[in-house]
Formats: sequence, C-alpha cells, structure tokens
Amino acid sequence: MSDVRSTIAGASRIVVKIGSSSLTRAGVGLKLDQIAAFASAVAERRSRGHQVIIVSSGAIAAGLPVLGLSRRPSDLATQQASASIGQGMLLATYSQAFAQHDLTVGQLLLTADDVIRRSHYRNAQRTVFRLLELGVVPIVNENDTVATNEIRVGDNDRLAALVAHLSHAQALILLSDVDGLYDGPPGKPGSRFVHEVTDAQDLSDVNLGGVGPAGLGLGGMATKVEAARIATGAGIPTLVASSEHVRSALGAADTGTVFSTDARRPGTRQLWLAHAASSAGRLNLDAGAVRAITERGASLLPAGITSVDGAFLAGDPVDLADEHGRVVARGLVNFDAVEMPALLGRSTKDLARELGSAYEREIVHRDDMVLL
Repeated sequence: MSDVRSTIAGASRIVVKIGSSSLTRAGVGLKLDQIAAFASAVAERRSRGHQVIIVSSGAIAAGLPVLGLSRRPSDLATQQASASIGQGMLLATYSQAFAQHDLTVGQLLLTADDVIRRSHYRNAQRTVFRLLELGVVPIVNENDTVATNEIRVGDNDRLAALVAHLSHAQALILLSDVDGLYDGPPGKPGSRFVHEVTDAQDLSDVNLGGVGPAGLGLGGMATKVEAARIATGAGIPTLVASSEHVRSALGAADTGTVFSTDARRPGTRQLWLAHAASSAGRLNLDAGAVRAITERGASLLPAGITSVDGAFLAGDPVDLADEHGRVVARGLVNFDAVEMPALLGRSTKDLARELGSAYEREIVHRDDMVLL
C-alpha cells in the first residue's frame, strides 16, 4: 500500500463527501439500502476512534418524487422547493440509519457566505468542532433552500474540500458513482485508470472533458479533481472512489484514485482568499507591480495600479490582474472603490502629504494577499 493510502486509512479526522447519484434514484427518491451501507461504513471507521464529517448531496433529488417530478428542474424556485422537502427526508433517513449504530447526527447547512465571510467561517468551524467533541457525526450540506447561483451539481465537491480545511481534517474522501480517475472517458477502449496523482504532471494527459449546462464534467470528475487540488494544496490527501466500495474507501483506502501532497497546510485566511472568496472587483496592475507582488512578495502600492473595476468596499476581496487581464493574485483591499481613482499611480508619501497619514499605506498588504 502506498504511503498516501496508509495516511488516509489512518487519519484520525476525515471528511467524506457522498454524491446525489449514490443516495438517490431517479423517480424513486432515496436509496435506503445504500444509505444504510454508508452509515455502517462510517460507524466502522468511528469504532476505530476516528472522527468523521459527512458532506452530503441529495436534498434536491430526494424531494423530486414528492413533487411528482422525474427530472431535476431547471428553474431555481422549483429546485429550492424540492430541497426544502428533500432536506428533512434526507436527515431523517440519516438519523435512522446511524441510530442503528448508536450514533447521533447533526445537520449543518451552509451557504456561500459561510465560507466566504470570515466571521461566518469561524462560526461554522466552532459548530463543527463542538459537534465532534460531543461525539456527534456532523452532516454538512449547502443550504439549497436559499442558495442561488451556488446550486449546481458538483459544488459539494468543492464544499467538501473547504470543510476539510475548516475542520482541520487529515484526509478527504469523495464518493460518487465513479470508481476513480481515468485518462479518458471511462469504458472507452484505451482509457487508463489512474491509481495515484502525485503532482500536476500526472494530470497532463488526463482528459476531463468539458463542463456541461448542469455543471457536470466527465462523470463529474472535473469537480472532484478541482476539489482534490484545493485539498492537497492545503496539505490534505484525497481519495476519489465509488460509493459501492465505501467500506474499502473508509477502511484500508485500497480503492479508487488517491491524490497525494507534500504541501504544508496554509493559513485559513490564505485558503479562504484563494478558493472561497468571491472577488468584489479588480485592480489592474502595471508590469512592475506584478513583479513586485509575485517575485518579491511585496505589498501592492497605489503607484502600480493602472485602473480599477467594480464597486467594492474596504476589506472586500479583489482580484489583482496583470497587463493582459490575467489574475495573478487576490487580496483584501484597504480602500473603497470610489476612493481609488484619486490614488492611482501616485506614491504613498505624496498621498500622505496631500490627504493625510491614513493614505500612507498599502492598497493591499502582503499578509492579506495570496498568489493564484
């Protein structure tokens, strides 16, 4: 067994994401036998003294049969209505399944704000930690009843990676109806199964396909690879496997594809800026400013900014782009957008003399910036 598989198998705290296709059946609703098998595998992992956090899809799909719908609706209002019905059904089923193993579950519904806004992020983190301390199995899902543009299939893969970092997990396991990563369409002659991804080079010959209107890539694999990239970039090894092999995935981790990492876990703010923050605007930089922040690790000063886009406020995340429009970094801006035109291209000393000492500071401090 590889070192990364041993690490995942021995991790004392793991996040396990399970997809809608593993929990629900079109036109029928929840797969009770599959949920029971999943609960049993989680309980077995818990019996080894490990903590498990579940990120679960399935709320919208669970509610569809009750509404007489055989397919996922395209309009947002019906998706939200279906989620409002399915969420209770899903939690009730989980509660019953885990009760068979004397385990209690607790639901944590998140929206984008809960991983975008730092105060919300800390609140979510405290809730997860307390549930774990109390011996409860946290079940995390997007709050699809009020979510807007984050409702799309595959978002829970990304959410799971962020929850893994938020919860200080040592491993991430992504379960779906796909048994792992292939370098081409699964089932197509010549497609090769990829057992382990050690770095970006291992993905150079992998064709993940495009992302369609429903947000699905090739077998949903594009979102899983992106989630693995987020997690491994935070020092969290990741396993992608089929839910049919859940016992092996949560046991010896001897199934599916593993993504290894040598990275050190970054600070919460850096991961938040890189992967969870929604940009409120853009600062366009000249070549000198780009070199200063990317090569020398400098803060961004007003002299290096050529133009500003957006209606942001001080403290908002903004993208920093080079002369070709390529985003090279993201950071927390120290001034409102309406103040910026008077500052561009000028030195902080000149600004301080004219406008006061409050303007003798960086537009984005290097401690509040992450390179992309």
